[in-house]
Amino acid sequence: MMNDDAPSPVSGADLIEWGHRPGPAFPDLLSRANAARAEGLGLIRIRQMLEPDLPPPAPDPLALRRPGEVPLHVSIRAENADEQANVGKVLATMVEVLRTPTVEAGAVMPDACPAGPLGTIPVGGVVATRNAIHPGMHSADVCCSVMITDLGHVDPKAALDAAQAITHFGPGGRDQGNRFSVSLDLMDQFRANPFLNGNRMLYSAQAHMGTQGDGNHFLFIGRSRATGRVAMVTHHGSRGPGGLLYKQGMESAERFRRELSPATLKQNAWIPADTDQGRDYWDALQIIRRWTKANHNALHQAVVEKLRAEPGDRYWNEHNFVFRRGDLFLHGKGATPAWNGYAPDATGLTLIPLNMAEPVLVVRGRDAAHTLGFAPHGAGRNFSRTEHRRRTGTVTPAQMLAAETAGLDIRFHAGAVDASELPSSYKRAGAVVDQIRDYGLAEVVDFIDPYGCIMAGDVAPHWQAKRTRR
Repeated sequence: MMNDDAPSPVSGADLIEWGHRPGPAFPDLLSRANAARAEGLGLIRIRQMLEPDLPPPAPDPLALRRPGEVPLHVSIRAENADEQANVGKVLATMVEVLRTPTVEAGAVMPDACPAGPLGTIPVGGVVATRNAIHPGMHSADVCCSVMITDLGHVDPKAALDAAQAITHFGPGGRDQGNRFSVSLDLMDQFRANPFLNGNRMLYSAQAHMGTQGDGNHFLFIGRSRATGRVAMVTHHGSRGPGGLLYKQGMESAERFRRELSPATLKQNAWIPADTDQGRDYWDALQIIRRWTKANHNALHQAVVEKLRAEPGDRYWNEHNFVFRRGDLFLHGKGATPAWNGYAPDATGLTLIPLNMAEPVLVVRGRDAAHTLGFAPHGAGRNFSRTEHRRRTGTVTPAQMLAAETAGLDIRFHAGAVDASELPSSYKRAGAVVDQIRDYGLAEVVDFIDPYGCIMAGDVAPHWQAKRTRR
């Protein structure tokens, strides 16, 4: 007959509730607990008795990483004091970036330079994350990219003249009546995506087609060393549509950051890829990529038709984007994918511009593990535009242009020379080429030697222009 006054035995469920995990030691714990129970100990005393056997607490997957916990692969070396200071700043900011809970690895390219406050991914930075898309790691210039068209045996001056008559630099879009068409299918894709279906977004997608923006974006005409044929290279991103997507992406990521990881820096907030917002944002990035490719294509095809050229190959690659490889998301900020099949339209060849007085490199990537499969996107800077202006002293931008680009046809769409885009504002091109070779990042298969290029030019800020008109 059962004794109603006998203490109830300790069960496995009790142990689990107290924090113990099923495993090889579990039967012994249960036996000890029930032996103590039979001796009359209460459950509270038994729980205290077993506390030394509790497993260590599981790490919080959303806690900040410890400095140095995540591997950082460095493929850059310094030639002088300026470069040493630059590398120091790049490494310092990457240490903070890699504390982000989602990050699995990081890499630094030979063209790396800081791009914001400490903890912001630098230009020339690559970050691999798991189940997370970080809008701040592809930056506002989403899908900044380069495209080349082999124009054939045309006069390079005629090609540059034709391009100058067609392209559009500077802020804003094209006026009504002077716009390039956007395919109805692409506009339907915008309308179907929650990140892309706003009126301002749809207007920008139409008005900004066939535009190149400002800053370091350019249209370059040169000649292939391998074939002797003239080529056109454009450099720009997704313009207004990309900027608007970035803003919405950062807002969505910030909401998740506040909930999931308030300790994460705001610029490194992320959208979980397995949420509805994550899937919609990933799809929006692919649509913006298609828009950007169409934007390059519109300008290239218009120049081909104006020249009545017989073109050869045309291909492109982005260097500000998020790529998916296996179960990782690879964020490249000013870094060129260098593995076969990184996108359905990848050709195996990618482009690395250096500066307006140097060739554009045509390279075949080597999928280097120590750079997470990336190569540099250009020459990068050792110091800011402001510091470059300070160092020029009394030398005028026009004098600098003449000295640094002798024999080349360099044009500025706005008229005024932008000294911060002259070769002296960038790293030494030869050093970047040497490091691409020495670190085994890519094989250079051709050089597109410069004839000339068009840059945006030095444009007064829009607020200053309004003040002048008043």
